[in-house]
Amino acid sequence: MSFFAILFALLIEQVRPMLLDSAVHRAAFGWVRGCARSLDAGREHHGWLLWSCAVLLPALLAWGVYALLLLSGGWVGAVLAFAWSVAVLYCTLGFRQFSHHFSAIRQALDDGDTARATALLATWKQVEAKTISSEQLTRLLIEHAVIAAHRHVFAVLLCYALLATLGLGPAGAVLYRMAEFVSRYFHSEKQGDVYGSNFASLELDAATHQSHRSHSFKSLSSQQAAQSAWHVIDYVPARATALAFAVVGHFEEVAEAWRSRSVAGSEPSNDEWVQMAMSAALALKAAPQPEHLRHVVGLVWRAVVLWLLLLALLTLARLLG
Repeated sequence: MSFFAILFALLIEQVRPMLLDSAVHRAAFGWVRGCARSLDAGREHHGWLLWSCAVLLPALLAWGVYALLLLSGGWVGAVLAFAWSVAVLYCTLGFRQFSHHFSAIRQALDDGDTARATALLATWKQVEAKTISSEQLTRLLIEHAVIAAHRHVFAVLLCYALLATLGLGPAGAVLYRMAEFVSRYFHSEKQGDVYGSNFASLELDAATHQSHRSHSFKSLSSQQAAQSAWHVIDYVPARATALAFAVVGHFEEVAEAWRSRSVAGSEPSNDEWVQMAMSAALALKAAPQPEHLRHVVGLVWRAVVLWLLLLALLTLARLLG
């Protein structure tokens, strides 16, 4: 069921992509903001209580609906549980939630319009355009795009598949997406750490925005809890994505990059693992050029095919076993 649920969700997402200002994103934003207003009292245990409410409750709800549908019995219950999994996956993963940014910037580079490409990337990253030089443009675009692909596709697939094998249905996809969303919410002022969402755009109007700003206090304990939990949850998915890039790219180059970083003695962050694997898998020895963007797209799609093939084999093994 996991393989077909993912396949259906990806196909639906290609036809009707989930927009950033959709009702789902607005609901998630409102839920996290409501939890923060009610529970963010500043102490350490309040931070973890807030995180548990904002992340674990939606994941438990996703599993609870899935379990109830299965318990309803018969093929009707199984079909409804499958449809619920597809719906949840449609809301939590997908290329189209970030690919339009990448495509627009790539088109601007193909047209030779560096200024427009810089402005588009700055908007996507939520940074000032003046902080992006023309020499950095392609490198920053590749780094940002690969993290978006990891967070919106590969990691969601892995978390969903792992928890689905335990009978938890789509809870894994919701757990990862909400943990990532909460991490961005509490660190949204760190402009370079915002991938794919502009929280200000979710406000209804300027007056509403000013009203919410007066209630937007984010305590240090909540920020630390969100970041610590996010690091743990993304630890395995980041390394799995890096390994997938190594398999479909230049494996020797990736292994050498990992060995070199290990010898240096510094532990890469989760994002650095993914970015390092992408650069090594493409065998980028110098500053990347716009023509490398095509290779990035090819590498990402090959990694997607690898994930789907592995899931298909696991599904077949379970059916035959």
